[in-house]
Amino acid sequence: MEKIERLYYAYFPEKLLGEVLTKRWSDNFIPILAAILVIGFFFLRDPGFFSVGSVVETSRQLSEFAIVVVAMGIVLLAGGLDLSIGSVFALANIVALICMNLLEWSVGAAFLATLGIGAVCGAVNGFLIGYLRIRAFLTTLVTLIIIRSIVDIILLKYAVPISSAFPDAEFWYFIGEGLLFGLPFSFLVAAVIIAFWHIVLTRMKFGWHITAVGGARRSAYNAGLNVKRIVFLTYVCSSVMTATAGFFFAARLGSAGSDTGVGLEITALTAAVLGGNSLGGGRGSVAKSVFGALVVLILTDSLVRIGVSGGVSSTILGLLLLAVVAIDVRWLKNRHKILNKVYVSPTYFKLPDMPETAKGTDSPYAINDRLREVSLIGKGQIEGPEDVIFDRHDNLYCPNRHGDIVRFKAPDYSEWEIFSHIGGHPLGMAFDKHDNLNVCVGGMGLYRVSPDGTPEKLTDETNRTLFSVIDDSRLKLADDLDIAPDGRVFFSEATIRYDMQDWPQDALESRGNGRLICYDPNTGSTHTVLRNLQFPNGVCMTGDGESFLFAETWGCRINRYWFDGKKKGQCETVIPDLPGYPDNINKASDGTFWLALVGMRSPALDVALSMPGMRKRMAKRVARDEWLFPNINTGCVLRFDIDGNVIESMWDLGGVNHPMVTSMREHKGYLYLGGLYNDRIGRLKLANADPDWTSQDDYWGKSS
Repeated sequence: MEKIERLYYAYFPEKLLGEVLTKRWSDNFIPILAAILVIGFFFLRDPGFFSVGSVVETSRQLSEFAIVVVAMGIVLLAGGLDLSIGSVFALANIVALICMNLLEWSVGAAFLATLGIGAVCGAVNGFLIGYLRIRAFLTTLVTLIIIRSIVDIILLKYAVPISSAFPDAEFWYFIGEGLLFGLPFSFLVAAVIIAFWHIVLTRMKFGWHITAVGGARRSAYNAGLNVKRIVFLTYVCSSVMTATAGFFFAARLGSAGSDTGVGLEITALTAAVLGGNSLGGGRGSVAKSVFGALVVLILTDSLVRIGVSGGVSSTILGLLLLAVVAIDVRWLKNRHKILNKVYVSPTYFKLPDMPETAKGTDSPYAINDRLREVSLIGKGQIEGPEDVIFDRHDNLYCPNRHGDIVRFKAPDYSEWEIFSHIGGHPLGMAFDKHDNLNVCVGGMGLYRVSPDGTPEKLTDETNRTLFSVIDDSRLKLADDLDIAPDGRVFFSEATIRYDMQDWPQDALESRGNGRLICYDPNTGSTHTVLRNLQFPNGVCMTGDGESFLFAETWGCRINRYWFDGKKKGQCETVIPDLPGYPDNINKASDGTFWLALVGMRSPALDVALSMPGMRKRMAKRVARDEWLFPNINTGCVLRFDIDGNVIESMWDLGGVNHPMVTSMREHKGYLYLGGLYNDRIGRLKLANADPDWTSQDDYWGKSS
């Protein structure tokens, strides 16, 4: 029965569903479903629509329509709306025809003039909406009417001369009718334009600024973005792109009519929203716009082919827009509700029996008050010194929660300074042989700080797991490290599913979301060496040049991993049944190892780990601050040998000096203690310890 329960919670698809719902593309489920139904229906109704000849001709129309929809999508992404797109398209069309047919300009000059007209129209909209802060709907509705009136006036005077003239320019006809590599020239140009905007929106600052403005305009302003200028530029870019589409349309048809571009704004808006762009701004992409354009074009053309009139076709488009928006809004709202219910996915896990810790027993874990007498360094001056380390000059370093590395100056450590500001929350630290301080930074990755305090990012990503739904290539919570003799940095990432402040969810799952990663400074490469670990931490080289120890916090065990030698790639458990949750591991002067227990196991949580259904209900129905938590209020330090034999333990039962111990470092006869939620560093005199021993000299040798 236990085996069945293990398998059920290990492979039940609820975890997979939660990860799928976190993906940005999952919010397009309704648009994608609508597209599949539309394409499938018309494919069965009219297979001839998808013939080679039909597809080539459709691609000419798609090149124009897709550019217009992308233009609309850019404005929507910034939280705007452009109802004047159809009129700008018509004006661009007639300007291009006048330049080519009547003025007999070159194709290049006509193209620039057309784009110029588009830029002027966009600048008017952008100035009124961005700088004067007039509502986008009202502004673009007015400019729609004004620009359409200008088009009608021009048509009255020049419609006949335009239709009766034929420019002597082969390239002009090639733009409208020519093929390149078997594809319409306009289609290829449109593909380049679309690819360019995809790069802008996803890889460039301007695109990120557009998304920021659309997502929260006030927040974007408070962050220092020039919101007015960004809004202005989105309308200029939108109209220039629309003018480009109008130029292609003019080259393809060579005529102008009063119905050119009529209703295009509604069709483009329908396509943009159908593809997954939000009417509220902040959510959208070029790919979504192109996808929506393709669906709407297939829909409208297919309706014409089966004999549906234009009025009915417009009605269908309007109803489709209304239905998709309504369903999409409901889906987005309920998607987050479903995600909140299924993302935290506990699994079955059973800890070994807890070893004896009662006071007065002969157990090496027997509780005592040996840490009660520690002296304090920096009390109230630092926050969150998760790790502590010393340089060759006996200066003491620790991180703080404000993103700094703090240095306490030897010999009395009463004076301190900010050694380096990295950002994030620095955690585990280790010096390399060149006296550079390597640091794991939660949410940022692996960094190196030079002796002069200059920080440098080493890596913030690793190889992605082939079948992983979530993007596990980015580092979310790198927490501890050590350095091999050849310079390779081995570090742990506690979890790939949760951020630093969400560690209770990872503890509740106990699923094994962590991993060990190797960064090679010689090649600049990063790769994952071991996966499916329960909140790994405490990486510490053993001294043999082939293996290191590491802790699994929620697994309450210590493991040894071989990265070189005959046992390369093997991992074995050294201590399987700790009485608490292990954190950092560091070497002792006698060749043994120090281990911090960040807290004690509790019988209630131990039992709950074998009851994933109960933990799941708790996560759904109980407030987070009332969950069963790992007990992290009792500090403890252990010393053990390479074979896993625990030699001694030191406790602070009162929790007065060190309510939490996440790290310890032996240095010249003293043990120094750090704690993630503490505001001080502890210092304890060690009996029988080597008063000259330092971890730096022991590992890298004395400096010359």
